[in-house]
Amino acid sequence: MKRDLTSMFNAQRHTAGQAPFPTLGVRRERLARLAKMTKRHQQEIVRAIQTDFGQRSDVEIHLVEISAVLQAIRHARRHLWHWMRPRRAGVPWKMWPARARVAPQPLGIVGVMYSWNYPWHLALMPVVDAFAAGNTVLVKPSEQAPHTSALLAKLVPQYFTDEEFGVVEGGADIATAFSALPFDHLLFTGSSAAGRQVAAA
Repeated sequence: MKRDLTSMFNAQRHTAGQAPFPTLGVRRERLARLAKMTKRHQQEIVRAIQTDFGQRSDVEIHLVEISAVLQAIRHARRHLWHWMRPRRAGVPWKMWPARARVAPQPLGIVGVMYSWNYPWHLALMPVVDAFAAGNTVLVKPSEQAPHTSALLAKLVPQYFTDEEFGVVEGGADIATAFSALPFDHLLFTGSSAAGRQVAAA
């Protein structure tokens, strides 16, 4: 599994080097695939989450785990052209007639580690933001929601290449190896104690 993690990371690093600035079209298309994956497999998502938690209603799952993700994707696709647009910035009068612009740029590879309590929402909401910003993503699901984790690991390769979006399952040893990778940005949701361990790695 650690070999899979390393190979996925290296593949994404190569992609980031070859195509560091994905176009508007590429970003919107990745987000569309993310929406398609969630829409097509809603019942599987519901069953996996209910199996992991036992007592969670369909309504709560659809509202928090599925609808929220789809709404975030729609919002990102609608506003992405504006977010990507360079913005004018002021310059000191001594530099006139110079002009300055702020041009949003991708960071590269984004790592996502998250807790067990809302496993689909916490997995994909950061992916929406990362894709919108032009990044690639590696996700380490919580082993405490094993059925949802397994479903995510099964579905993602059907819609994305490892160079775009990878999922690595595992326990504490994989989490340690994951957090030690030289991500360009690492997002963590969880306890303070686990957060300190991630920061130390």
